[in-house]
Amino acid sequence: MTGPNGGKRKLVAERRYPNASKPVKKPKKKAKTPTPRKKPVRRKPTRKSPSNPVVRLVSGLFRWIGRLIWLTVSRGALALAVVIGIAVFYIYSTLPPYSELLDGRARGSVTLLDRNSSVFAWRGEQFGGQITADTVSPHLKHAIIATEDKRFYRHFGVSPRGIASAIRINLSEGRGPLSGHGGSTLTQQTAKLLCLGVPYDPNTWKNQTEYEADCRETTMARKLKEMVFAMAMEARYSKDEILSIYMNRAYLGAGANGFEAAAQRYFGKSAAEVNIAESAMLAGLLQAPTRYAPTNNLQRSQARAGIVLLLMNQQGYITEEERAYAKAHPAELSETAEKRAGGYFADWVMGSGPDFLTRDTTEDVVIETTFDQRIQSAAEEALTWIFENKVRAGSEAQAAIVVMSADGAVRAMVGGRKLKVSGAFNRATQAKRQPGSSFKPFIYATALDMGWSYDDVIMDEPITLDIPGSGPWSPQNYDRKFHGPVTVTDALKHSYNIPAVKLAMDAGLENVRTVAEMFGIESDLAQGPALALGASETTLLEMTGAYAGILNGGSSVTPYGLKSLRLKGDSTPLMGQEGGLGERVITPDSAQQLIYMMYNAVQSGTGARAQIPGVEVAGKTGTTQAARDAWFMGFTADYVAGVWMGYDDNSPLTGVTGGGLPAEIWQRTMAQVQEGLEPKPLPMIRPATPPTVNAVERNTNTGRGGDKADNVLLDLLGTIFGGGN
Repeated sequence: MTGPNGGKRKLVAERRYPNASKPVKKPKKKAKTPTPRKKPVRRKPTRKSPSNPVVRLVSGLFRWIGRLIWLTVSRGALALAVVIGIAVFYIYSTLPPYSELLDGRARGSVTLLDRNSSVFAWRGEQFGGQITADTVSPHLKHAIIATEDKRFYRHFGVSPRGIASAIRINLSEGRGPLSGHGGSTLTQQTAKLLCLGVPYDPNTWKNQTEYEADCRETTMARKLKEMVFAMAMEARYSKDEILSIYMNRAYLGAGANGFEAAAQRYFGKSAAEVNIAESAMLAGLLQAPTRYAPTNNLQRSQARAGIVLLLMNQQGYITEEERAYAKAHPAELSETAEKRAGGYFADWVMGSGPDFLTRDTTEDVVIETTFDQRIQSAAEEALTWIFENKVRAGSEAQAAIVVMSADGAVRAMVGGRKLKVSGAFNRATQAKRQPGSSFKPFIYATALDMGWSYDDVIMDEPITLDIPGSGPWSPQNYDRKFHGPVTVTDALKHSYNIPAVKLAMDAGLENVRTVAEMFGIESDLAQGPALALGASETTLLEMTGAYAGILNGGSSVTPYGLKSLRLKGDSTPLMGQEGGLGERVITPDSAQQLIYMMYNAVQSGTGARAQIPGVEVAGKTGTTQAARDAWFMGFTADYVAGVWMGYDDNSPLTGVTGGGLPAEIWQRTMAQVQEGLEPKPLPMIRPATPPTVNAVERNTNTGRGGDKADNVLLDLLGTIFGGGN
């Protein structure tokens, strides 16, 4: 096809694509670069089933067992979690408001006040009052947490890490996994204090001790229950509420339940007022309350507090400076706690009221007593000084002291050489011993009341009495001598035995027994004439009360220590006593003569070592056969006191008589008691001249003394005993 100019006409396609008709130049081939050869992927060889059918069977069995164990454990764990959850929820629903758990004591407490209304002793389970984590000293709160559970505010009641650590420590120390360190959180400890919610039931448990022992069990089953209970507590109460329960229920030694009671018991202050050192000491008691109680061993308690201070510092509760200061100035006991005075007295007073208000009380009771801490300190110091300075080292001899007022109000009591005790054997009230010649004043009291006079004369000469069933008996004087005619005053002053026997026979043995019993000597009194030589057995308390009857002018007294008993918080006493005066036993004139005679026994007789400069003292010594017992009984115008000394097994004393060490103990005691008191005269007669022996004048003027008295006695002896010389 041609175009209008005769040329070849271009096709439409050529016009549209002018280069389409040109030959296409083939691109030059590029040199081929060799491609890296890929390494073949190594495939893991497919495990082929063992060809041995037995091997295939065993292998399949193990795989099946593994899957079974996994399924069992996983489902078991899930089931256990459900069971624990149900148990936690159940316990949670049964827990009471936390305020009802603060005081869990089964028994109440008894607080004893002295005559000045100051606390001197506690008995029972002491509870100082409810406290909370917000009301106590912050130092105390921090000390408890640092010592017992440093992660208290971060766990859910149970610390797996703590339990694992405790088991590891126990095993490394050769103990059982649950013996020793328990790994318990503070919440778990609180659960244990609550006995896992099981209250004490006297119908279930033999006693409180058995119940508490069950609460402290550490078996695996018990531990699991404890953990569940702790988790329920964490769900029911706040952390501070749990801490409050713990602080109120923890036992801290010396009968103190809770930190408030302990703070008052040891430091005389509230738990809200304790400082760092005191807080550390209180928290340190939690590990072993009895062992670390500061009243038991203050140095050991202070050493334990030093460890608590270190923990508080390491955990950031106190600075290093505060720790160092508290370490250098450790907590000290209050004056009352340090003295621990009156343990024997407190035990005795506890028996003065009904058991349901004293030893077995379920209420908090307050007892006001006659106790005087100043006088008690004097008695304790005197006894300690004598034994440290005048008794050979290692001696097992014992002593007891009682001091009382003339109406029978007991002011002090020492029942043995161990002073800071509770529940110990009380030799002042429980030991029955022969009083020896200290019994003689009751013979003279009887004779004086029947007509004898202080200046009458009596013969001190050999006599022999034929005792039915025993044969002849010839009393001897202590010095193995006979002194002929002596006044009644001199006979008592020198403690001659033969005149005492004669007077007892003349006055009548039955009358002597009656007078002694009326004065308060309630023990069985000897029936024969040996009664005159103090062969009966009695207690120091009875003897001191009987001497108080002489001091008060001849009226009997009942020794007493309890003035009033009331429930804590009440002002009206449930029981009380105003005084111990009883009926009259001898006339005032007889009592005044007897006091004069006993005054001479101290001034120039066997009781000379009991003299107190500037103070009138009357008294009587007593030494039993073979010196198994040594006594000194006496009084000033203000107080009467008795001292006994001897061995518990009745062994003879060596070189000790009533006029020796007992009189010295008495003197040191009463000299301190009289300090600061205006000396008062004894209520006695005061003759212009001392009595002298003038047998003829005495026989003429009084009808007594000399031969006449002896003839009357011999006639009486012949009637009673069928003969005598």
